[in-house]
Amino acid sequence: MDFLVRKYINDDYSQVLTVWEKTGMGGKHRGDDKNAIKSTLQKGGELLVLIEKESDKIVGTSWITNDGRRLYLHHFGILPDYQSKGLSKLLLIESLEIARQLNLQIKLEVHKDNNIAVNLYKKFGFKYLGDYDVYIIRDVNNLI
Repeated sequence: MDFLVRKYINDDYSQVLTVWEKTGMGGKHRGDDKNAIKSTLQKGGELLVLIEKESDKIVGTSWITNDGRRLYLHHFGILPDYQSKGLSKLLLIESLEIARQLNLQIKLEVHKDNNIAVNLYKKFGFKYLGDYDVYIIRDVNNLI
């Protein structure tokens, strides 16, 4: 099988959403809709998709947001049936190339028990920042 990494186009959304749902990375319930993608792309982010050439199937994603100071790697994952085939390296190399071209730091969050991902990120130079707890407000309509 042959694979390629390319930039997201609007027609990719349903397949991208499938990847996020099947990997547990996201979905509409987390605010991962077309408008969120469009907004992050307009602000200098990128959404890369990993495609199986023969079927034109999206099998992985790497969503990079840009706050002007650093990049954040989100929703980096490969469909379960395509994992353990070295495809994450291909996708990560392309993601890191964006950071290199923009000359910006790149940061990510990964579950501490996801040893495969942690090892991949370490292999590519990511450094552990320490014991941080992560908090979020998803629904700003309920703020005091």
